[in-house]
Amino acid sequence: METRVVPDDPIVVVGAGFAGLSAASMIAAHGRRVLVLEARPTIGGRATAFTDPATGERVDNGQHVLIGCYHETFRFLRLIGADANVSVQSDLSVDVIDREGRASRLACPRLPPPMHLLAGVLTWSALTWRDCVAVLRVGIALRGPRAGRTVNVRPYEDKPALTVREWLIAHGQTPRLIELLWEPLAVAALNQPIDVAAADPFLVVLRRMFTGTRRDAALALPVAPLDGMYALPAKRFIEQHNGEVRVSSPVTIRFDDRGPQGSAPQLHDLGRGSSGPAPQLRDLRRGPSWSAVVGGQAVPSAAIVVAVPWHALDDTLIDPPAGLRTTIDHANATAASPIVTVNLWFDRAVTDRTFVGLPGRTMQWVFDKRLLFGEAASHLSLVSSGAEAVVARSNQELTELALSEVREALPAARDARLERAVVVREKRATFSVAPGQPPRPSTITAVPGLFLAGDWIDTGLPATIESAVLSGHMAAEAALTFVNGDL
Repeated sequence: METRVVPDDPIVVVGAGFAGLSAASMIAAHGRRVLVLEARPTIGGRATAFTDPATGERVDNGQHVLIGCYHETFRFLRLIGADANVSVQSDLSVDVIDREGRASRLACPRLPPPMHLLAGVLTWSALTWRDCVAVLRVGIALRGPRAGRTVNVRPYEDKPALTVREWLIAHGQTPRLIELLWEPLAVAALNQPIDVAAADPFLVVLRRMFTGTRRDAALALPVAPLDGMYALPAKRFIEQHNGEVRVSSPVTIRFDDRGPQGSAPQLHDLGRGSSGPAPQLRDLRRGPSWSAVVGGQAVPSAAIVVAVPWHALDDTLIDPPAGLRTTIDHANATAASPIVTVNLWFDRAVTDRTFVGLPGRTMQWVFDKRLLFGEAASHLSLVSSGAEAVVARSNQELTELALSEVREALPAARDARLERAVVVREKRATFSVAPGQPPRPSTITAVPGLFLAGDWIDTGLPATIESAVLSGHMAAEAALTFVNGDL
């Protein structure tokens, strides 16, 4: 059976998070009609916001930080006119309060990378000369002759992949340098403890941050709640380009035929400027046909981009052909890693910094929403990434833990009165990057016209916003190629 492509039918995108909205925006920008279908009553997926009923403030469902090396993310934000909703540092600068209460700042000067990191570390008062010398070993590893090779992307048959801590120790990193610099970066990027997470994904992040431009290492913070930062601007952009975004529209995709299946073509470079693999798509028009069903009704579609989390794939693809069954089985076997965010409202301001690192603690970062969002917000947001050890604790226990750690770190909070606390759990915030996890799939599937997007797609990146957006752009390009017949 051959999948029929009707020129006037829209490309359907299932899911309205970073992956789905970036895919839909690119499709719309290319003049193709797009229909976004989101199961929840709001858009944004795992990166959205809600209104706190007691204060009336918009509260993010988790603090998200971007990095200057998120090139596809900034491309997406520029496309939808939302780049002003993110404040980017001119150079990497991080305030830190160690477990003894000593405050210091890592500030990278205006030097070519990676010299800016080395110079920043050399002038960081929290470190000793021994710590500073150790950084050189990482710089050499990132830029040396083997820098382009990962530790082992796929585990060797007789040697398991190294964890982040094992790799750092193997490269002579001191305990204090690990605690103050590498562990906070790794946990924030990978959302897993460094004794669990594989080293390879972290090295990908480090290379992107410290071997490109100075801006690549800078941090970028949303200056608006997450839905207003990107989701609503993307919705407006899509609608202005003859597209549509529907919420409360759960989708199932059903397959009408079990035609012959081949292995899925590998198009890992699609969306990154590579046109070489395009001929591999020629066979994608032959195979089982599909239909997107909403409320019992089939939705006309020229192609489908499935941009749901890995753990939702099985509920979305109903009775799939064999070529997709393996992908679903791998998704079902992929572990998750949680994030816990504790929002605290005090009766006064307790810090003059937009964010502070709290190394060696359960809550690794504290963000002042008043300084980020303006006087419309007045609370602190404390984040625990890779929070497997605490996610099951009660709201009261998590509030007391966060309150204790913030008062220990910020003297001004000790006399401040806590007026309100809101705990947010994302139990499946990201997929696990521990060694031995199942392989991640390509955006191209064995089913004609059906494409995958999401941070869990094989983009070469860990579970970051950048991975989600890159996958969205890859899926959009593949879908446009399919419907335009440029195969």
